[in-house]
Amino acid sequence: MNISIDAMGGDQAPKAQVEAAQNAIQSFPKVNITLVGNESEIRKHITNEKQITILHTTEKIDDTDQPTTAVRRKKDSSMVLAVREVKEGRADACISAGNTGALMTAGLLYVGRIKGIDRPALSPMLPTLDGKGFLLLDVGANMDAKPEHLQQYAIIGKTYMEMVRNIESPRVGLLNVGTEAGKGNELTKATFPLLQSSDINFIGNVEARDLLSGVADVVVCDGFSGNIVLKSTEGTAGTLFTLLKKELTSSIVKKIAAGVLKSGFKEIKNTMSYSEYGGAGLYGLKAPVIKAHGSSDATAIFHAIRQAKEMVEQQVVTIIKNEVAKVVERE
Repeated sequence: MNISIDAMGGDQAPKAQVEAAQNAIQSFPKVNITLVGNESEIRKHITNEKQITILHTTEKIDDTDQPTTAVRRKKDSSMVLAVREVKEGRADACISAGNTGALMTAGLLYVGRIKGIDRPALSPMLPTLDGKGFLLLDVGANMDAKPEHLQQYAIIGKTYMEMVRNIESPRVGLLNVGTEAGKGNELTKATFPLLQSSDINFIGNVEARDLLSGVADVVVCDGFSGNIVLKSTEGTAGTLFTLLKKELTSSIVKKIAAGVLKSGFKEIKNTMSYSEYGGAGLYGLKAPVIKAHGSSDATAIFHAIRQAKEMVEQQVVTIIKNEVAKVVERE
């Protein structure tokens, strides 16, 4: 198995990507990794090249670049070349922590959509109190969605959680402003009966306040709502830990108490950290393409590699393709 990585995308590139790749080849002996980017910058951090190949390029796509224009004009960028490794069969999956819109564009242009999927979804695993997490589809790939798109997201989410997270009959919820059937806007009202009639474990509407409590294993929504949930969750978690740190260092007594509880706070932080869950998959494409968080460290990139590996091993894309085909046939 070969996984290509955009080594120049993200705030900590290429150090985080190189460290993650070296950790991954030790943990996953059957995985080979292609690091795509500036070879001289990459080699500053490499200590073990076993199972690692460098594909050199000095061009990269910046976060400020307009996605479609950048992908078409910067054809030799690290991101585009990493995606093309998948298109041309030299890699089974690819990962980037770079420009989200550009990765979506490159994935659509070079990898292509699964037949029956109208719009791929950008879908991260978010933390829950029990540590199991839930999959949120979509968080920004498509700001405007139709009911049939959310139905496709539900099928994609169900398949991923069954095959990669090993959850039998995952609970699928529809993000809404209330739990009662008939609540919401025109999109959610039209989506509800579609999900009821689908071959999934649909538990009905779920509210944003219950998501981190683990109310569902898969939550579907349009990209606009999902992005707000994602950013609100990240912002709230960051603010909470900042307030705790400030309060617990405000006096000698509190510093002593914080020292005693340090391991407990660390465990809580790990439970609620995105880095333990991998990246956001661009589900609905013909091969695994994973968007890692822009601020990903080596741990987060490592888990994105693990996520890509599991998707390839479990043939998630093929299963999604077959599940979507069944829905198309029924219609």
